[in-house]
Amino acid sequence: MPQTLGEMPQIRLERSCGAHDGDWIGHAPAGAGFERIEAFFSGYAYDPHRHDTYALGYTISGVQSFTYRGAQADSLAGNAMVLHPDEVHDGRAGVATGFRYRMLYIEPRLISEALRGRTHALPFLKTAVSSDPALLAALGAALADLTRALEPLERDRIVTAIADALFALDASLPARRMSATSAHAVDRARQFLDAHFARVVASEELETETGLDRYALARHFRTRLGTSPYRYLTMRRLDRAKAAILSGEPLAEAAFLSGFADQSHMTRQFKQAFGLTPGHWQALRH
Repeated sequence: MPQTLGEMPQIRLERSCGAHDGDWIGHAPAGAGFERIEAFFSGYAYDPHRHDTYALGYTISGVQSFTYRGAQADSLAGNAMVLHPDEVHDGRAGVATGFRYRMLYIEPRLISEALRGRTHALPFLKTAVSSDPALLAALGAALADLTRALEPLERDRIVTAIADALFALDASLPARRMSATSAHAVDRARQFLDAHFARVVASEELETETGLDRYALARHFRTRLGTSPYRYLTMRRLDRAKAAILSGEPLAEAAFLSGFADQSHMTRQFKQAFGLTPGHWQALRH
């Protein structure tokens, strides 16, 4: 691992309003397809939730404990973590001194694009905690400097290194490509959902847009992006909700602008995706 593993970046910190006043989350500048954070929690951190991204990172200090695929996992300082899209997990400290970590949330499409020509499926690691040197090196490059945004060519290099490390660790990956027609259909569906997330999207619309029936599309969509079309749509709504909340919109208005039925609908989906209610998440950002 690079020497920067345990350094504290000069990034904006947000304090938790919960029972543990020393908890904090720091956010790196945003980048296309990337979210990078560093955080410290002294006790309970997150309720069970799931992302539509890969969550990859490493523990800097303490013991980072979480439930993943029905079992407890414990990441120690210097361990890497790989959480697959759509897999439920939580987060808590495994020791009284808490835990500190850095995490990269990366869109599955970037991993899929980096592995084009080698496999049509996304890498899946059954074990969440790893000490693989190639994976740790790739994550070290991605998370070493959280004070600045990644340059485009730098991002491409990091995605390639992470994709290569995941590919090497998943011996079950089929060594063949998804057909060009199916891959194009998934991309068309993703772009359509990006453009129309704030309204109800009918299955017939995606069938017309892609030329695939809804069930074939659902299978190909999950293979390529690690989640379902509806889950992808929901996450885009949540992205819009977070932006609205940050801009000062009341929670009810954020729900309306994002295409949710009402505030309670948004709150349920928010907690399922991030392990926090919108109000708690909003407090962490101040």
